[in-house]
Amino acid sequence: DLGAVRLIRAVYPALEVHGSTQMTVHDVSGARVMQQLGIERVVLARENTIEDIREIHSAVPSIGLESFVHGALCISYSGQCFMSGMISERSANRGSCAQSCRKDYVLTDHASGTELDRGYLISAKDLAAQDHLAEIAQAGIGCLKVEGRKKKPEYVATVTQSYRGWLNRLRAGEFVAPPTAEVEPLVQIFSRGFTGGMYGGRAGRDYITRNQPDNRGSLLGLVTERRGREFVVELRAPLADGDGVGFEAPMEGASATVGGTVHEVRILHHRGGAPGVVRQSFTLGPMAPAAAKSVGEGWRLVRTSDVTLLSNARASFEQVVVPEQVGRVRMDIRCFGQAGAPLKVVVSAAGELVTVRSSMPLAAATKRALDVAQLREQLGRLGGTEYVLGALQADGLAPDCFLPVSALNRMRQEVVEKLDELRSWSRSSNEAERLLHIQQVVADVPTHGLLASHENDSAQLAVSVCTIDDAIAAADAGATCVTLDPFLRHPAPSIARVRELQQALDARGVAFRLRTPTIVRPEDRRHLSKWLALRTPVLTGHLGLLAELSADGIEVTGDYALNVFNAHTAATLHALGAARLTASVELTLAEIGQLVAPWNGRKFEVLVWGRPEGMTIEHCVLSAAFDREPTTCRDLCVQKHPNVMLTDPAGYTFPVATDSDCRNRLLHSRPVDGAEFLPALWSAGIRRFQLVFNVPGDPVSEVTRAYADMLVGIAAGTLVSLDASRVLMGRAFTRGHFVRAV
Repeated sequence: DLGAVRLIRAVYPALEVHGSTQMTVHDVSGARVMQQLGIERVVLARENTIEDIREIHSAVPSIGLESFVHGALCISYSGQCFMSGMISERSANRGSCAQSCRKDYVLTDHASGTELDRGYLISAKDLAAQDHLAEIAQAGIGCLKVEGRKKKPEYVATVTQSYRGWLNRLRAGEFVAPPTAEVEPLVQIFSRGFTGGMYGGRAGRDYITRNQPDNRGSLLGLVTERRGREFVVELRAPLADGDGVGFEAPMEGASATVGGTVHEVRILHHRGGAPGVVRQSFTLGPMAPAAAKSVGEGWRLVRTSDVTLLSNARASFEQVVVPEQVGRVRMDIRCFGQAGAPLKVVVSAAGELVTVRSSMPLAAATKRALDVAQLREQLGRLGGTEYVLGALQADGLAPDCFLPVSALNRMRQEVVEKLDELRSWSRSSNEAERLLHIQQVVADVPTHGLLASHENDSAQLAVSVCTIDDAIAAADAGATCVTLDPFLRHPAPSIARVRELQQALDARGVAFRLRTPTIVRPEDRRHLSKWLALRTPVLTGHLGLLAELSADGIEVTGDYALNVFNAHTAATLHALGAARLTASVELTLAEIGQLVAPWNGRKFEVLVWGRPEGMTIEHCVLSAAFDREPTTCRDLCVQKHPNVMLTDPAGYTFPVATDSDCRNRLLHSRPVDGAEFLPALWSAGIRRFQLVFNVPGDPVSEVTRAYADMLVGIAAGTLVSLDASRVLMGRAFTRGHFVRAV
């Protein structure tokens, strides 16, 4: 969150800030903005290739680069997944993903109804980039990232140990791609199947799991016989008591549906067997399902849990010494006293000074005299406190003195109490001062002179479309601004036709702007540049483009893909040059009001009708369905199947647009309709409203006219019906997040 970056830099300027992959930084211009904002390291998009990384590092060498090398993959560009929030009220962009991508889907041609593919079509395999480590390092990555959240500590230990060993080898100049045997523990500890990701270029059909969305385990061999509860198997590696196993049916693509824990393993005599093949029998534990009775000859056996691997991984971290308390305060003590006088200890800790005297005088020692060792033993018993004993000096203590242990213990307790009290006063003062500073920084939202008086007070209706014909229809129906997205679907209109459209709209007094893709990797920039050369106003969800084009004098509006959740993010983007901003589509009505309040609602737009892009995906489901090479199969999306959709198990259908760079954009299953909230948004000062039409057959004219009429009535202060757009759609709409927080 860019607003959080601004607050951190203002309150804790010495704190090192890293930019998450949720910031969708994937090109040079995005990295430059990160550097400009004071971010010291950024985690690049998982979709970046080695060549992308090399180009970013070469152009912005002073910013640290981090990249994922192992673990779960998001199918969507991180920071650009709105599907989870819409379906489950758990925002993937705010770390609460409900894993919509792990469902099974059916891919269908919209026109014919023909089923093109089915399975776990957007469930990515797990990343395992060990073969690319040398290239990754040479390209400029300084830190490798392992996705280990919600995984067992044994997983973290196994993966970390493997990559640490390979990096040590790389450092010594001896690196070659690890052999299969070294990668096998990673397969076994957890794997949905492995992919090298996008480091070597866009991956195809093998990028996704297709048949199952969860851990498969390691394929070991085949069942040759079942004897009641006993299974005879031929394996490439032996099983052990306590291993977890699953059985996969013989048909192609089947996943493990039954399994259990191995017991009573026996090695069987196997004459004439293939080299390296082990013949064993075993029984399943009592927790195995009754369905295991269906397992028979020819079924595949996978090991889902290796008891030996888990034990070795556990042993690697069980002996690690973990401090009882991190950040304990050092306490230095000096001791003074002589027989007949009390013992005096002077304690210094964290800038505070405390003096404590014993309640009884020191006595002449008859057995053991007080010495440094005994004083350290008794005064250093500080467990359960935030202190740890540092230096102890007893030069001021006369020899041969004695004090009971109970008296020393009481002195230690008194020291701790006094220090706690003093530090509490100091801490309270510091915290109060810091809290006041934080409150002032949070309250201080710089508006950069963008006051309400600088914005037209009349209602503005910005309609986003993908075709020339829809653009004319929107203008005829009452749009005051037409946004053309020529990149969303193949084929794009010619630039000459777009110039003609702009001239036609100018003649009608209708504003015109282009909507850019949110993802513009380095290789895409050449294609985009000829459009930017038109120098029209732009709507973009690309952070780097926003800053770059604004600096070049082009009027830029930030799209919802920038995730503008709060006023500090808005202030940061305004400072980067944004003329106006679109509120996040994951904000409630009340939150939108808080966002726009410092500007009295002006300089903002709100999407009130249409399908936001639920995911932006480098993988192409249509190409994968036909097992074609990505980016070389445009006959599929342009000619044969230009309008396809994914349907989930609940029956919701998500249109899929293949854009000009061969990426898939999954659109919401139903359009958001915020008509009922127009009066409240108007009261918040908002005057610009977005309608988005991105599916062939969308009722552009009808919906645009309905919203134009509603806004005319609201502006005039007359009673208007707010259900005109919903009458057109029946029940096929959603209220989005206006009243449903993520």
